[in-house]
Amino acid sequence: MGRWLALAVLVLAVLLVAVDATVLGLATPFLSEDLKPSGTQLLWIGDVYSFVIAGLLVSMGSLGDRIGRKKLLLCGAVAFGAVSVLNAYASSPEMMIVARALLGIAGATLMPSTLALIRNIFHDPRERSLAVGIWGAAASAGTAVGPVVGGFLLENFWWGSVFLINLPVMAVLVLVGMKLLPESRDPDPGPWDLVSVGLSLVGVVAVVYAVKEAAVNGFRWDIAVAAVLGVGALIWFVRRQRRLDSPLLDIRLFHHRGFSGAVLADLLTILGLSGLVFFLSQFLQLVQGRSPLEAGLIELPAAVGAVGTGLAAGTIARRTSVRGAVAGGLAAVGLALAACVVLGADTGIVSLGIALFVGGLGAGLAFTVTADVILSSVPKEQAGAASAVSETAYELGAALGIALLGSVVTGIYRGFEVPPGVPSSIATEAHDSLGGAVEAAGQLPADQARVMLDAARDAFTSGFQTAAGVGAVVLFLTATAAWFLLRGQHLANGPDH
Repeated sequence: MGRWLALAVLVLAVLLVAVDATVLGLATPFLSEDLKPSGTQLLWIGDVYSFVIAGLLVSMGSLGDRIGRKKLLLCGAVAFGAVSVLNAYASSPEMMIVARALLGIAGATLMPSTLALIRNIFHDPRERSLAVGIWGAAASAGTAVGPVVGGFLLENFWWGSVFLINLPVMAVLVLVGMKLLPESRDPDPGPWDLVSVGLSLVGVVAVVYAVKEAAVNGFRWDIAVAAVLGVGALIWFVRRQRRLDSPLLDIRLFHHRGFSGAVLADLLTILGLSGLVFFLSQFLQLVQGRSPLEAGLIELPAAVGAVGTGLAAGTIARRTSVRGAVAGGLAAVGLALAACVVLGADTGIVSLGIALFVGGLGAGLAFTVTADVILSSVPKEQAGAASAVSETAYELGAALGIALLGSVVTGIYRGFEVPPGVPSSIATEAHDSLGGAVEAAGQLPADQARVMLDAARDAFTSGFQTAAGVGAVVLFLTATAAWFLLRGQHLANGPDH
């Protein structure tokens, strides 16, 4: 019983980190009104949290192997709660971006510790599959539950409340975790290489920044510099890991076809789901005119689907096949995105709910099975590093989903024409974001405001439809790749020794 209570504490941590990745989606219109960020700043506010987490997960997973996963988890929980206050009371776009980045640093200490502790608490593979299923259901569902939590808070409080909710949850996690969680670490970890830590952070953040900026603003010399810097840092990181006696990440893990296929599927599953949820939140509020809570509840079927298949993922993969479960899950997320290609201002709740439910089913199945594959393929001593790879794929997928799909949305949105006679300052504000257009319309005569808002909403819808189509194609291609990469891959059945 003790190990299942310990699992409940770990699930609480991962649920909160996952919720924080998407809870901001519904608050975006309120943030736009209060802080008045530019379109690029708004994207950074949305995705810098996931960028920083993705850049630090491997380092933090390795640190947990060295100093103790329980210790790192509890320290990270305290920091996460403290930095949440800074997010809640941010008074400018720049302060908000910095606060979200700091929250990402704290979040990076939580995620790898949770999955690594599961690897060390549950020795029976079938029990571990169920535990990973519960963990995966929380991670996938958290992405979809975020809008519901945010919707309720935004109906009753100001936007900063979506961060303050972290405080009581983290307090419970620390107090209960101190008593219930066992400590575990690598008995012979070697030194923690700070150069590798810096290289992984610089590499991931610089590459994703270059991709996002190039998609939104076109090619520029500074974007090329960022891309070269990021790629160079990642190449140096890989080469350094091969030379070190105690690397942050054992590169040899990627020589295993099943491991590499699982990581790729992991990344693109979350890319599709997070991008869908983030921009659908804005669509429901700013195009369809729904309240934050109503928008969040409409997205709830994604969480229901993710929890259902997450809990059953191990059984499904054993009775069918690992590659069938993962490829089928990816294809389901692709179908959900494909359904959004025909999305319009008059699309009903039932149609939206069915599409989101199918997407949630696919995400829960694919993400949980791939996490199990990744975790089962390494010795317990390397659980933190392997877990970090799984979570890096998760967080990088979340960041890229917002950045890449968001770049398509923003690029198309900015092309709409404002009606004649609109001052250039108002037109610029309207072109920054749909939230900015809604705010700017308040400064115009009623007829002119209505024409501008109709054009802005049509442009946003068109951008969302195009981004969904691109995402669907990527997911279907990944499903095909996973079918071949995961050939012959099985989940373990016998106990650990």
